[in-house]
Amino acid sequence: MSDILLPPSVVLELTYRCNHRCVFCSCPWYAPQSKYYKGDEMCLEEWKKTIDILYRQGVRSFSISGGEAILKDCMPEVVEYIYVEGLKRRIRNPIVLISNGLAMKEEYLKLFKRCNVHLSMSMPGYNTFKEHTGVDNADGVLGWFDKAKILGLHTTVNITVTRKNYHELFETISMGLVSGATSVLLNRFLPGGRGLSYKNELMLTPKQVNGMLDTAEEVLTLSNRYGNMGTEVAYCSIKEPNKYKHLQIGYQCAAAKGFFVIDPAGFVRTCNHSPHIVGHIFKEPMIKDLNYWNLFAHSECKPSMCNGCKMIFKCDCGCREVANILHGSPNEIDTSIIDKQ
Repeated sequence: MSDILLPPSVVLELTYRCNHRCVFCSCPWYAPQSKYYKGDEMCLEEWKKTIDILYRQGVRSFSISGGEAILKDCMPEVVEYIYVEGLKRRIRNPIVLISNGLAMKEEYLKLFKRCNVHLSMSMPGYNTFKEHTGVDNADGVLGWFDKAKILGLHTTVNITVTRKNYHELFETISMGLVSGATSVLLNRFLPGGRGLSYKNELMLTPKQVNGMLDTAEEVLTLSNRYGNMGTEVAYCSIKEPNKYKHLQIGYQCAAAKGFFVIDPAGFVRTCNHSPHIVGHIFKEPMIKDLNYWNLFAHSECKPSMCNGCKMIFKCDCGCREVANILHGSPNEIDTSIIDKQ
């Protein structure tokens, strides 16, 4: 690993299992006719070994997801281990845990408060919650935001915006904030995983992407809160990029630069959206497919149509993994955000 500088942040996908069946889910193992290799899920001792390796390699920030992370029996022990080992190294970055909230317990909230966990819960619409997830638990999620607020826990309402919930976005963001969420994370729907089967029903139009940003900025301004756009967009697809003061928008892909992913069996990927395995945490070298890794790590996967653009060093023309999933190459155009020209 001497010639590889790992990103400072990692996402640990603790389990393949989930108690939702979200139509927008991008987990690669849920893709139609998926060929993603699902190995045996790692046990607590293997996750501890993984965390030790990552700390030694310079990783400083941990996020926990799945599947549904709370379904992993050793989730509490993994959280505590990250926290305690971080303190030994004088690292006090919050741990981000991403959940759908269905299996949440008050004891978990107390654990999260004790271990400096930032809880992010999914809220893909209120009236359309069941249509998106297969589960009728919108009020349950809002209730957990309220309980987390009482404990003083930092929380984020995580909203994947689709064509089906676009019309209620103002209300969805507002309800999350009123219920106690301290910040907002927007993710435009990205084709991948199970979502590939529903892309024509869920994918936003370019006009709706701009409307999504406008709506979020309006709610955040009214509430004096702040939020982030979690999935990058092409700079040229945004009509007035400088008008957003409360919503931070990303234009560059962070895969293999800002973060990377360890899946439930220890396999390494450039990002959570990617179906491409590049290595394994316990193998030498950890990153075996250097060619693919470096496309992202060195920002070498921009489409040729962007050559000569004045924003070439600040924009990656949308999601590079979506381009790969839809068109067979990360150097292609992300047609979920911009039309081919």
